[in-house]
Amino acid sequence: PVTAGCRMIKSAHEIALMRLASQVTLTAYEAVYHALRAGMTQQQVEDLIAAAYGRLGLPGEASVQVGEYTALPHGSSTPQTIHEGSIVMIDDGCTVEGYQSNITRTFVLGKALENVRDKMNKVFDIVRRAQAAALAAARPGAECGTIDAAARKVITDAGYGPDYEYFTHRLGHGMGMDMHEWPYLVRGNSTKLQPHMTTSNEPGIYIRGEFGIRLEDDMHITENGAELFTPQSLSLEDPFGKA
Repeated sequence: PVTAGCRMIKSAHEIALMRLASQVTLTAYEAVYHALRAGMTQQQVEDLIAAAYGRLGLPGEASVQVGEYTALPHGSSTPQTIHEGSIVMIDDGCTVEGYQSNITRTFVLGKALENVRDKMNKVFDIVRRAQAAALAAARPGAECGTIDAAARKVITDAGYGPDYEYFTHRLGHGMGMDMHEWPYLVRGNSTKLQPHMTTSNEPGIYIRGEFGIRLEDDMHITENGAELFTPQSLSLEDPFGKA
């Protein structure tokens, strides 16, 4: 309890380091996104990400899932190859002076295939709205469990429920010197948010045998609400576009 209490609340300097880590991760992801080509393997993309972090001067890595394997929240080691129209999920982060980022981007190489485009875009929109709902609900004094509930309601109201059927994990976890630390944005957690807590905000919908979409950004609790360190992804076919 003493350790958790000390580490849950970040100093301004700690928050600045985590903000930088998030921005560096998004920069690496965007560079790799523009370098993707049909025929690349999962491992080649992971190697590209490692090279991007190397150019940026920070240690980092990422896991990459393609196609139906994006529907497995923790991924698969099965060899995978990207094709035109493949859905791709990149997840993980980097470290700046010992402080972590954790970002997920899901996107399509080129244009999604006609037979799944509408469904993928609809699911992406639901997940994006769920992330925005959690951001809007997060503020000092709110219980951690209610932030999970805000995102989960958007997903279940859109037909991807009940409960954990398609959104199969908690909304988020605290971050700092470890990738996963206190507090956890999960059902039943009555811990109240306080200014300068930092967590992930990562709703997802996973349709086994088809595809999954998760959007994850790192979220900082402010004096009056919350902010994401990085801009929300805009769409599957333009994930890094500027609004």
